Amino acid sequence: MSSNFDPKSDPNAAMQAMLQAGTAMFENLSKFTAAQQQPAMPAGVNPAAWSAESDAVKALQQDWMTKHTALWQGMLGKTPDQPAPAIAVPQAGDRRFDNPAWAESPVYDYLRQAYLLNSDYMRQLAEAAPVPDGLSKNRMRFAARQMIDAMSPSNFVATNPEFIKTALETNGESLRQGIANLIGDLEKGRISMTDDAAFEVGRNIAASTGSVVFENELFQLIQYTPLTEKVGERPCLIVPPCINKFYILDLQPENSFVRYAVEQGNTVFLVSWRNPGEAQGHLTWDDYIEQGALTAIGVVKDICGTDQINALGFCVGGTLLSSALTVARGRGDNSVASLTLLTTLLDFSDTGEIGYFVDENSVATREATIGKGGLLRGSELSTVFSSLRANDLIWNYVVGNYLKGNKPPAFDLLYWNSDATNLPGPFLAWYLRNLYLENSLRVPGKLEMCGVKANLGRVDMPAFLLASREDHIVPWKTSYLGRGLLGGETTFVLGASGHIAGVINPAAKNKRSYWTSASDSSNADEWFETSTENKGSWWPLWAEWLKGFNGKQIAARTKLGNKRHAAIEPAPGRYVKEKA
Repeated sequence: MSSNFDPKSDPNAAMQAMLQAGTAMFENLSKFTAAQQQPAMPAGVNPAAWSAESDAVKALQQDWMTKHTALWQGMLGKTPDQPAPAIAVPQAGDRRFDNPAWAESPVYDYLRQAYLLNSDYMRQLAEAAPVPDGLSKNRMRFAARQMIDAMSPSNFVATNPEFIKTALETNGESLRQGIANLIGDLEKGRISMTDDAAFEVGRNIAASTGSVVFENELFQLIQYTPLTEKVGERPCLIVPPCINKFYILDLQPENSFVRYAVEQGNTVFLVSWRNPGEAQGHLTWDDYIEQGALTAIGVVKDICGTDQINALGFCVGGTLLSSALTVARGRGDNSVASLTLLTTLLDFSDTGEIGYFVDENSVATREATIGKGGLLRGSELSTVFSSLRANDLIWNYVVGNYLKGNKPPAFDLLYWNSDATNLPGPFLAWYLRNLYLENSLRVPGKLEMCGVKANLGRVDMPAFLLASREDHIVPWKTSYLGRGLLGGETTFVLGASGHIAGVINPAAKNKRSYWTSASDSSNADEWFETSTENKGSWWPLWAEWLKGFNGKQIAARTKLGNKRHAAIEPAPGRYVKEKA
């Protein structure tokens, strides 16, 4: 569709564009979940217990009708100078109806409150359904929430007073701009969450100075330029997740974890995973261990001339790094002196809402379609992650971009969030089957990786584990279980906020807080009961912990790489700029 399209001259095409946007929004999510065929009623549940005639349904319906009757009667009975009856109010934190326009008109106020009553009814139905707690119940809750979020009157032109008010105030300019925004997003294939023109990888994000000193089919290895005269003898290798671009750890200078680590006197290396194309569709989990993490460890040791390094893994990168270390230790290799894991799962017993998409049928389908070769497109995975917070990451931008005609503000984190990455099919299928579905990594000897029986108990170097209290991707209590699987002494820290904001909490801003405890309890709740809340960023605590494993102080290296691994190109390199 051409961006020169004029909606005023072709209103039918404008309406068609709106319909296409709505269809595209759920297309990737539908693809991801299509293979999950669940029975209409889980085994062991009596269908008669959940019929329209059941007492539970009758009670909910009666309460719902009573509240709707009260709302309707209250609206009819009010005088113009009276406030509308408050039969239903938004949940805490719901800002969709904050604009005064929703209360100024009895029509829109009725639509708002009727929607809130219906939403509450759907939530209660999901909770009251005679489905045992577990995957089926959680899927029911998730599906109810997706429907509730999608059907909000704030999402539609005809039922959003802010749309009409803005159109009148701008003499229709918001309509023109909204359709232009929509057409632009259709061409991009995604909803704009930020001003893309405000950022450029290598210019004002992922801009820490350094050089690519090694590359293969899977990754480029970046060595960063030192910022102190003296550095610790042991370098630090960072292994980010391969499902995202690495620069979440190197956004802008003021919130760059990479820069902070360098400023603390560390020689920092980082794995920049390749955004796989069709030619990399054959890559496996073992490839990411052998040719990825283990190769990176070897190159870092060679460049720095050390027997040991410190290593840090974030999210899936932490799972990969831990898997690589159990392989290394099984081979008698003790190359890593300390391990840091940020929001990482080693035990997959509770994987949060991501786990709702994973069952035997869905995994078998992935194995049959791309398990022997192929790609999971980054756009598909990105849509699924956005659906976990649909109001914030989907509908908020539908309303702002298309209904109000706004341009989203510049936000580096959301620019990164929109920079999707593909995944090789064999890698993904193995990961889903062995970790998410069967949770085999926690069982010593059950998995074989790179010809070695995996045993996390052999990963016995001191470890620093960080989880985030409001993480919806890596639940913190599940992350805590990793303490009982690793063989060495562990330090556990719980950060405030979610999966990203809990990690990217710059020391310079010193916001939020984190919890610490000397308890080594195997139970996360018991650990938390003994913990102390500390104001500010956890970064300085980690930096001080890492100093204990850095070895003696030496002069910082002025030349990056060495004779065997000479600098290839300036950081951040080519791989991170490849688009999905």
